Amino acid sequence: MPFVTPLTLKGEHVTLEPLDLSHAEGLAEAVRDGQLWTLWYTAIPQPEGMQAEIERRLGLQAAGSMMPFAIRRNDTGALCGMTTYMHIDAVHRRVEIGSTWYAKSVQRTAVNTEAKLMLLTHAFEELRCIAVEFRTHWMNQQSRAAIARLGAKQDGILRNHQRMPDGSLRDTVVFSIIESEWPTIRRHLQYKLGR
Repeated sequence: MPFVTPLTLKGEHVTLEPLDLSHAEGLAEAVRDGQLWTLWYTAIPQPEGMQAEIERRLGLQAAGSMMPFAIRRNDTGALCGMTTYMHIDAVHRRVEIGSTWYAKSVQRTAVNTEAKLMLLTHAFEELRCIAVEFRTHWMNQQSRAAIARLGAKQDGILRNHQRMPDGSLRDTVVFSIIESEWPTIRRHLQYKLGR
């Protein structure tokens, strides 16, 4: 199934590699950069939980619902985050890009823009998706702003959508890019990277 067939996406700034257990130590180090697991409105693994999180994502890949990647900086060779295609719907040719986190030191750099450009290019031009979704917690203002900067449009808010690990209820903000918007979004992201 092409939606979950492992592949590597290489750009100028980052490489997205098929996630595997050999990434555990480097990703544990990356998540320490900013102590990302302390953000209450996200579900980012603690360093000691990284192997279990990788195993969870690989299990979802085996079930056909996720394609997970490790994100590696090209300048230093260090791992700096994770991302996925998730909630894969091959019949209707839709995916969500999500379960993404980045080390604090690469946030608000070209890393996210290039990673999203590569993921969106593959989704629209190789997988022939009709839409790509992004979802985030209502309270995650940084993520909401980053998704909007990509050019995605807000579809709506799913109220009381999920229960968080701390028991609080999450309102989920849903964004998407549809197939007809892709040429404009691609040009926008290429322009941002070229500046």
